Amino acid sequence: MYYVYIIKSLSKGIYYKGVTENFERRLEQHNLGLSTYTSNAIPWELVYLEVHETKRDALIREKKLKKNKTVYIEWLIEQPTNLLKK
Repeated sequence: MYYVYIIKSLSKGIYYKGVTENFERRLEQHNLGLSTYTSNAIPWELVYLEVHETKRDALIREKKLKKNKTVYIEWLIEQPTNLLKK
């Protein structure tokens, strides 16, 4: 299984979208500064999670999410499709 995730920077209020097989480990990597793009906005909080059966499906979804505005991302976070809401 592959996860599409959204994390929020607690220091800058920005969102980052990504794909991973292990979202807990990936969040830890972001918070340890091991990701170049997110290392300047630590700490990060996992705010959205959805699961996909294939890596291809997850990457397509991630690409679509990266094109959306913050208003949509914040709306999505509150939806029942967010695995963190269950």
